[in-house]
Amino acid sequence: MSITRRGVLGLGALGAAVAGGSVLPSALAEPAPTATAPTEPFALGVREFAWSRGDRSLVTRIFYPTTGSPGGDPVRDAPIADGAFPVVEWSHGLGGNPESYGVMIRPLAEAGFIVPAPVFPTTSSGTEGNVGDVYNGNQSLDVAEVITRTLALNEGDDMFAGHMDTANGVGAAGHSLGGMTTHGILTAWPDERVTAAIPYATVDMGDPTGAVAAKVLFVHGDQDPVCDYDLARQAYGELPTPKAFMTHTGQGHDEYIWNGATYDQTVATSLDWMRWSLYGDTAARDRLADDASGGGIVWEAELD
Repeated sequence: MSITRRGVLGLGALGAAVAGGSVLPSALAEPAPTATAPTEPFALGVREFAWSRGDRSLVTRIFYPTTGSPGGDPVRDAPIADGAFPVVEWSHGLGGNPESYGVMIRPLAEAGFIVPAPVFPTTSSGTEGNVGDVYNGNQSLDVAEVITRTLALNEGDDMFAGHMDTANGVGAAGHSLGGMTTHGILTAWPDERVTAAIPYATVDMGDPTGAVAAKVLFVHGDQDPVCDYDLARQAYGELPTPKAFMTHTGQGHDEYIWNGATYDQTVATSLDWMRWSLYGDTAARDRLADDASGGGIVWEAELD
């Protein structure tokens, strides 16, 4: 299936309908240079929530750092580790679910991020695959709802209360239809709470409105037969700095996120992008070019 950009017509009201949430910064002021992200991996916990947006079911599994020895499977309802952790929402691709993208979600949570991952009601495993729900903005608005519900857990007496660090905003990432969903919240259906984003294998979902100021990393294979590489380049060109583009040369739609030859570089670059953006870890920013080095990768960055 080839995915191309479609014109977004008459959807301004949908963009304005993004659910509100905690007050987060919309400007990209450079975080304090002394901030440091965790350096040791965490064990993983997972909780499941039966959320919804109107009549759209949004079962969401939140992966997070917990106590104990790292390296095992996520432990359901485990206690959260000490500290406050940034939030990075993850959007799966067509026919996927959070577990099928564990190769990307788990490293984020192990590195010290809280990762809500919704199961989209019409494009997940076992559904008919309504791609139109990406093009009409439903999935981008679903992400906004999931972010709102997640941040609400930081208040009151929930286990997560006081453990979410939103000082530098919220992150979002996703692959394929999930990457398109992520690009949608930066453009056609903006959520200004998102200050860091990684759309993997996306196409151009719309023009930036100026409502979102985010550090955006594009990751794509230049031989992608599903999501046209040139459309991702078009989307990259339209966004303001800071931004970067990681091209996996000779690769298709997903090898670089599923244990292909450059998987390690994808993970290292992605983690340091979020560490810089959300922890304010400038040492992570300075590692990016090395993270994305090696045969078969072209790294372009405008970080100022």
